[in-house]
Amino acid sequence: MILQGADIVLGVTGGIAAYKAVDLCSKLVQAGAGVDVVMTDAATHFVTPLPFQTISKRPVSVDQFRLLRDMDMAHIELSKKADVLVIAPATANTIAKLANGVADNLLSSTALACTAPLVLAPAMDADMWAHPAVQRNVAVLVERGAWVVGPGEGRLASGRMGRGRLVDTSQILGAIRQALGSRGALAGRSVVVTAGGTQEPLDPVRYLGNRSSGKMGYALAEAARDAGARVVLVSAPTALETPFGVELRPVQTAAEMAATVLSALEQADVLLMAAAVADYRPAEVSLQKIKKGSGDLALSLARTTDILAAVAERRAQPDARPGVVVGFAAETEHVLANARDKLVRKRLDLIVANDVSASDSGFAVDTNRATLIDQETEENLPLMSKADLAARIIQRVASLFEVRR
Repeated sequence: MILQGADIVLGVTGGIAAYKAVDLCSKLVQAGAGVDVVMTDAATHFVTPLPFQTISKRPVSVDQFRLLRDMDMAHIELSKKADVLVIAPATANTIAKLANGVADNLLSSTALACTAPLVLAPAMDADMWAHPAVQRNVAVLVERGAWVVGPGEGRLASGRMGRGRLVDTSQILGAIRQALGSRGALAGRSVVVTAGGTQEPLDPVRYLGNRSSGKMGYALAEAARDAGARVVLVSAPTALETPFGVELRPVQTAAEMAATVLSALEQADVLLMAAAVADYRPAEVSLQKIKKGSGDLALSLARTTDILAAVAERRAQPDARPGVVVGFAAETEHVLANARDKLVRKRLDLIVANDVSASDSGFAVDTNRATLIDQETEENLPLMSKADLAARIIQRVASLFEVRR
């Protein structure tokens, strides 16, 4: 995982959402990152340094003029070690200081001296967020390369509803991961990922579907983003949260997915076809709910568009996109033989084969046991999380570009 071994400087400023930064610190440590917390004096009025120090196992810095060791100044020492500087919550006051180069406390001094990526998670009242001065300051920081995540919509500390809430920890973690991976193996590449199971309407109430949860596709989207790619996620309906920094293009049917994927591929370098696309659809869709009768119901089914076949036909043309196509073979029998056949027929660069009949691998679980097959090799992988499998697949995709280079 990209956070393993990363050095994160977490800045906490004086807003009511400061207590949520404790959860962020905890999640970063759980992911294997080293976390140094810098608090403004105002932040200590909302939450004390103790929980941060307990979780991070490192001293919390507040005083701008405290010496860390020998004659090292705190803001210089912290700025040098940071792989990412994240400020959550980021108040209007701190955002203004960063935009205008003010260095009147330890956090703003650290930010001014830091050359690592900057991630900001704003949190403030809705009217403050909407103020032209705040919007100008945020625009200045974005222009300088800062990642800004949020704020979110919802109930604010004032009791009003509006935009100004600190976003969920998962979104901030996504922004940090994107910042860390911005110069990764797929930097400058465009990746299209498909996810979820398509739904083919039968009537206004029912549809034909499958058991895909979309977890593998969403894990691939995150892994590609973490490797520096621009990611378009073409997703059938799922219950999953869109990863930060990923462009979601929602679809429902196989026909919608085919049209959306083929359009997105005009600018893509990679296609990761993880979606479980229906092979058949109802030949006719009833405009009204089909009522239960006394006898059996017979359905006539028609073939859907074979997306990978259409992509293979396109790739037969010189210099056609995408350069790398990865397919998935979710099988219940003859797994490797069926996967190899699909690899050849669909002109794939790599196929991921797995037995979805296993209880710990396949649909609706967080783990997978897969075999990666290309034209020359087979790599049998042990049971692992879908996130770890996604990272392995992205590594293989990046290596394909290296070989061709």
